[in-house]
Order: sequence, then C-alpha cells, then structure tokens
Amino acid sequence: MRYFAALAYNGTKYSGWQRQPNAISVQQVIEEAMSLILRTELSVMGCGRTDTGVHASYFIIHFDFEGDFPKAFMSRLNKYLPADIVFYWIKAVHKEAHARFDAYHRSYEYHLDFYKNPFQENTTFHFPFADKLDIDKMQAAAQLLLEYDEFATFCKTNSDAKTMFCQMKRAEWELRNNGKKLVFHISANRFLRGMVRLIVGMCLNVGLGKINIKDVQNALDQQKPLKKNLSVAAKGLYLTEVKYPFIEED
Repeated sequence: MRYFAALAYNGTKYSGWQRQPNAISVQQVIEEAMSLILRTELSVMGCGRTDTGVHASYFIIHFDFEGDFPKAFMSRLNKYLPADIVFYWIKAVHKEAHARFDAYHRSYEYHLDFYKNPFQENTTFHFPFADKLDIDKMQAAAQLLLEYDEFATFCKTNSDAKTMFCQMKRAEWELRNNGKKLVFHISANRFLRGMVRLIVGMCLNVGLGKINIKDVQNALDQQKPLKKNLSVAAKGLYLTEVKYPFIEED
C-alpha cells in the first residue's frame, strides 16, 4: 500500500529536507522514527527539497508499507519524534501517487520582522530598515512576476532543473502587526531552487531603491540574473500549502 502523510517541521536544526551524507536532515529523522515503530526499513519521498534552515507548516510525504499500522501509531510517532517535527494525518492513496510529481499547487510565505524579537530568532528574518522601504514599489515588483511564466532570473546557478517554467498564481506582500511585520505570499505549480528567497531579496532591493522595476522587467525579459542579487536568510521561509487532484481537505 502507498500512503500520503501531512506533517510540519521547524527546519532550524536541519540541513534541509533531503538526506545528507554528513549532516542531519528532516528526512533522515522521519525515516528512522517510522522504521523503528513499524519494525521495517522504510524510505519516504517528500513533496519538495527545502534548504537548510527553511521551515514547513504543511509538508507532504509518501511511503510504501505492507501490513497493519500498530495501535495508536500516529500518537506513538509524534511522541518519538523531536519537538520540531509533527505528523498531522496519514491516508491511503493509489499505488502510483507521488508526493512530489503529482502536486499541482504549492504556496510559500516569507516572514520579515521590523523589530528584534528574541522569541522568533530562528523563524523570522529581522529587517530593521522598515523606514527606508517603499512597500508600494515592492508590491508592484511582486505583481510584475504574474506577467511571466519563466524564471531563470530567480534560479540558483547550480540548479539541476530541466525547465525554468512556473505557473505563478499569487505574489503579494501583506503588512501585519500594526506595521511591525511583512509577510510575502507566493503560489505556483512549482518552484526553482532558491527561487522564493531570491524573489524576496529582489523586492527588498526594489523597496530600498537599489534597483527599479525596469531592471527587474529587463532581467525577466532576457531570462538573466539581476546585476544586484540578494538571497534572503532561510529562517524566514515556510512551505505552507501543497495540493493534489486526488486529495480533498477542509
């Protein structure tokens, strides 16, 4: 049987989602915990490959397992896992279902605080230059992205992606906490390596006047990197939503 599972994790302590030869990853911790409780060697496939320090408030995996789950499996799994990883649900799916390739929609958020917050040191990016930002220009830069479907401009140079095409559905900034926090929302069918952090960095550079909208437009038209690139810190980034045609949820 093939199963899908939904989970969340704080990525602060991990070298990203995917297994690494010399560093601890979220995938490794989950595989070891599930294999121990189910008493069989188990491997899982994630819906994406988040980088070191990136978080997920909603992440989907699939795995194959023959047999019956032990009593109170979910409860036992969550008790065994460290406090920074939690499972929400497990569902049986058809045997060809794939957590990565069958997803048709993904959403990310980037959280940016204007004031130092010791309680969110590893989960929000502290940006103390709020008074220098032109948020209207940042919003315009975000909206410009919706006019394009190819994003080599915002892809890390060592990416193994075979295509740069992405169907962008949402890109906008939201001001929260009485003007003390900014959250960037972005949704597409897929994302390139490092794409969201480069886009957030681009918007900040536009807001600070270091580049202008025309610079961004020219780079996208030519599918070339911006002359002034900025990849923001990983700790403010969250995967928040993944959708599949064969799974319906509230």
